[in-house]
Amino acid sequence: MSHRAQAHTDTPGARFLDPLVLARIDNLDLLARTVVDGFLHGLHKSPYMGLSMEFAEHRPYMAGDDIRKIDWRLFARTDRHYVKQYEAETNANFSMLLDVSKSMSYGSGSITKLDYARFLAAALGYFSQRQRDRVGLYTFDSEVVEHVRPSVRHLDQVLHALERARPGRPGPLGPSLYTVASTFRRRGILVLISDFYESPDKIVEALRPLSGGKHDLIVFHVLDPHEIDFPFTTPSTFEDMETGEQFPVVPEKLRDRYREAMQEHIREVERRVVGQGAEYTLLNTSQPLDHALFRYLLARQKARGARGAN
Repeated sequence: MSHRAQAHTDTPGARFLDPLVLARIDNLDLLARTVVDGFLHGLHKSPYMGLSMEFAEHRPYMAGDDIRKIDWRLFARTDRHYVKQYEAETNANFSMLLDVSKSMSYGSGSITKLDYARFLAAALGYFSQRQRDRVGLYTFDSEVVEHVRPSVRHLDQVLHALERARPGRPGPLGPSLYTVASTFRRRGILVLISDFYESPDKIVEALRPLSGGKHDLIVFHVLDPHEIDFPFTTPSTFEDMETGEQFPVVPEKLRDRYREAMQEHIREVERRVVGQGAEYTLLNTSQPLDHALFRYLLARQKARGARGAN
């Protein structure tokens, strides 16, 4: 984790982003507001308050706007109220691509990978609507399961779809993401949330229709802490979450090799994803969501800078 990201993980609002706390909230709208408000509370008390807040233009004041954004100097010249519209407030198509395949059902504690991914998607959707983005959602396993078209008025539909999301069929990423990519008519911001339960070769092939400068692609790799650390001690029968295949394992004999292989997989997935021009973040489902939101802001800021340089 970078120094800048690490510096943000202990913000004052971070306790409101703890997945175990969030699991007690069974309303995703309330959950999303709790996460984002807690995050912004911490961000405004941190050195990174200016993140994602670059001035873009003025627009007429509308009822409900924050009066602190009124440009009083412009009012003195024009006798009309205008607010400063920031770059983060300009409309963009923001689509979340949520993996709901069978392997996302795994959870070593009370939070599954899909639970965590749903919490994150709800928070990102709410946050993006506050930035005046058009928010949409795809859920997919071996096929696209549900699609909510990006719109400034579709957050409720997105949250309802996330409420309905359940781990479904096993299957590769490629066909579903190819179908998703074929529906886009304009450049947008894409957030892909998955456990990437595939080989790096197949993952990068699946990402190609979405990456390569076609969109601003932000990838969140969601893993359970037991998948990362393999803390098991008792000989047991393990089951492949995608294929259902079962096999006996003596953890003490495999632990070091497993951890080494898992770390190599994570490094290779990150290398391949970044190589496609996307932003990559590994997420551990035991950790608060503020790291994910902070990385999202950094990715958006970087994407705007890259577009401005072209």
